[in-house]
Amino acid sequence: MLEGEVRTHLEELIEEKADELDLEILELAIRPDHVHLFITGDPTLAPNKIMQQVKGYSSRRLRDEFNFGLPSLWTRSYFVSSAGDVSSEVIEEYIDAQAGE
Repeated sequence: MLEGEVRTHLEELIEEKADELDLEILELAIRPDHVHLFITGDPTLAPNKIMQQVKGYSSRRLRDEFNFGLPSLWTRSYFVSSAGDVSSEVIEEYIDAQAGE
């Protein structure tokens, strides 16, 4: 579902929400059925709140604009992890590989 014009617009929507939340997108890979997003931002903003904002905003806009006829675009599940002992370069390479770049 996340291909072509939908994919392009989803990327724009994620960038809009990241700007609004004062997040920096370090890497973004949109696959046909999922998204990889590597961000940095204010550590006081909880990861679950970030995901809630990104998923809610993009779902509403895409469903309205592309008339998917779905009650929701995303599942409630997501995976969040901090970079910890892994370098940013390793994470960016992983996401690039997922994007097929």
